[in-house]
Amino acid sequence: MTRPFIIENARIIDPASGTDQLGAVLVEDGRIGDLAIGGPVGVPDGAELLDARGLVLAPGLIDMRVFVGEPGKEYRETLASAGAAAVAGGVTSFVMMPDTTPTVDDGALVDFLIRRAQAQSPARVLPAAAITKGLQGKEITEYGLLKDAGAVCLTDGAQSIQSTSLLRSAMGYAANFDLPFVHHLADAELVGDGVMNEGLFATVLGLRGIPREAETIPLSRDLQLAALTGVRYHAGQISTAGSAELLKAAKTRNDKVTAGISINHLCLNENDIGRYRTYFKLTPPLRSEDDRQAMIEALRSGTIDTIHSDHDPQDTEVKRQPFAEASNGAIGLETLLSAALRLVHSGDVELMTILRAMTCRPAEILGLESGRIARGAPADLILIDLDYPWQVTEKSFRSRSRNTSFEDARMQGKIMRTLVGGESVFVHEDAA
Repeated sequence: MTRPFIIENARIIDPASGTDQLGAVLVEDGRIGDLAIGGPVGVPDGAELLDARGLVLAPGLIDMRVFVGEPGKEYRETLASAGAAAVAGGVTSFVMMPDTTPTVDDGALVDFLIRRAQAQSPARVLPAAAITKGLQGKEITEYGLLKDAGAVCLTDGAQSIQSTSLLRSAMGYAANFDLPFVHHLADAELVGDGVMNEGLFATVLGLRGIPREAETIPLSRDLQLAALTGVRYHAGQISTAGSAELLKAAKTRNDKVTAGISINHLCLNENDIGRYRTYFKLTPPLRSEDDRQAMIEALRSGTIDTIHSDHDPQDTEVKRQPFAEASNGAIGLETLLSAALRLVHSGDVELMTILRAMTCRPAEILGLESGRIARGAPADLILIDLDYPWQVTEKSFRSRSRNTSFEDARMQGKIMRTLVGGESVFVHEDAA
């Protein structure tokens, strides 16, 4: 139990209620005790005062796609290092993908991860359970036991289930337990040995391309099965204009369909690969500028519900390879919000839309009580300086890996303070 304190003189932005006004928030016993829009709140005896100096006070970010090395590959990332990276980027809760060794396909492992994260991570860690045993796409796991153990959703992480009949059974089973079903979209045969977006640029570089249809064909299948089974379906991450069109149409018929996108596919395109820069080798691959613009429009219109980091730590040895041989993935927890603010500063997307996609929408999909600034809600909060200039450097990362797609990028906007359960777990040196 911490001493109550008040955050005053803050620009409170709460996408859940549509609030964007100056005000103050009282934090006590790890929760929001009171808030006052346009004026002060009552000050309990012994309460501390924190002057926000006009900074944005928003709900802590909820990242729906984070890969962690622990257990099995702790040299890439641990729960502790991932948590430290998360809170430095304003992420107070993140969904941990089941792609570990062993795979998170057993209730005992879910329980272990929750307990270990509570002891070691300053951010809240929300384990996702595997749809199929060992992520092999052959045999479904025990969804009821996994849910009882604390799994927040079902996903095979970076693996895509190819069997339509198994996928139908898995969705129907998940619907019985009302668990969100998060699926990665990739037709294995169409992806083949492709390593980047199919098109002229891939031809110029002499690299095998991955067609957009490798994403749209499994998405079309998934959307039909989702309607058939009644499952709460979330397209893990989309990257093409065709996918946005399919989702827009599906949402008019099925209100249980949602979709996410990585910050990389909102801010970067295939041209960023330049001369074989492997830190830009991702899955799905970076697409064309036309596709990126279509993704921005889909976010504005609500077709895309959530933005995530797709934080995927890889060691230097597997990234400093010829492009075709290098591993996929980039870290992103510490740059998630700052990269998203590029879209705000450029006038492409409103700040409220960006924050909604990283706070209340993920909370609604996962059934969390966080993601909002309201009386009684958990005091998971962030203070943001929207104009703070900084440059991404490897030495500043708290993650154990360095494979960022924003290496040496200049950013505008920074997390100044992060609170989880009312406790300051990160304070920027200029805000101390």
